[in-house]
Amino acid sequence: MNDNQSLIDWLLSGDISIRYHVKRDLLNFPEKKLTSLQTQISLNGWGRRFLSKRNPKNGLWGGGVYLPKWTSTHYTLLDLKNLGISQSNNEYVESSGVLLDRLWFNKGEVAKKRIQDICVSAMLLSICGHAKIRSPKFDEIIDYLIDKRRSDGGWNCSWWKGSEKSSLHSTLTILESLRDLEANGYSYRLNELKILRDDAHELLLKRKLFRSLTTEEVIDKKMLMLSYPSRWRYDILRSLDYFQSIDAPYDDRMQDAIEILLKKRKPNGRWPVQHKHAGLVHFDMEQTGEDSRWNTLRALRVLMKYRKEYFEQAVANVEPL
Repeated sequence: MNDNQSLIDWLLSGDISIRYHVKRDLLNFPEKKLTSLQTQISLNGWGRRFLSKRNPKNGLWGGGVYLPKWTSTHYTLLDLKNLGISQSNNEYVESSGVLLDRLWFNKGEVAKKRIQDICVSAMLLSICGHAKIRSPKFDEIIDYLIDKRRSDGGWNCSWWKGSEKSSLHSTLTILESLRDLEANGYSYRLNELKILRDDAHELLLKRKLFRSLTTEEVIDKKMLMLSYPSRWRYDILRSLDYFQSIDAPYDDRMQDAIEILLKKRKPNGRWPVQHKHAGLVHFDMEQTGEDSRWNTLRALRVLMKYRKEYFEQAVANVEPL
């Protein structure tokens, strides 16, 4: 790819899903034009490749519901949702229904004295909410998430061990699911959820999105690496992109994470893939070490919201920041 090519043109020369997100999030195309573009995600490129791996007889991917990672039905549907696949796509909607039936039953008691994992449940809401599924199971899952909130304001998938300390991984996953539910018109206990959401935001911000509350040290260096897909794992770009997606105002405690993000921009104006989460994949959308359209797109969304001057510079030229 020609390094002299403008950053927006470079993004628009990528997969149809990237083009859809760029035109929606960075170029503010009208909804009418976006609808036809979104429909093409299932017909071309990465979206078509994911759908081609689906077993039409049972609606599953990878021969499993949650496992193997990352080729199972659960994670493939999550990938498709994040691509922006049309919410009315028949294959997506059908398999989302299968996933809901297979992962949430008996009010979440999937085994004797064992309730479904919190993060899995939250991602299930995001996946099936995107499919516009209406089910009393959603209310059960929301009740469960509210009930299992930790005393510090967040969530932890290991709640059953008795710890009151939240996990950034779990907390962000649940915050994303609450965002997706609200965006798709679900209103059950919404006012309560908004209060809990504000507390969870404060939990992340107190840690400056990646620092220990007690020592100020980096919680996990992988949280500073640019990865995509994120799977269930937390990192600063995923966190910043979440905050911009809900139109959250700038907070000074975002500063450290934004500065790290700016330093990761390459001289050609793009951001790389720095890390991959180990596991089976259907195919790699991008390779480690390469310029990443996904990470560049997400970084630009963050800068457009929180560092407008840097965003304008980034899309105007390829000079280092």
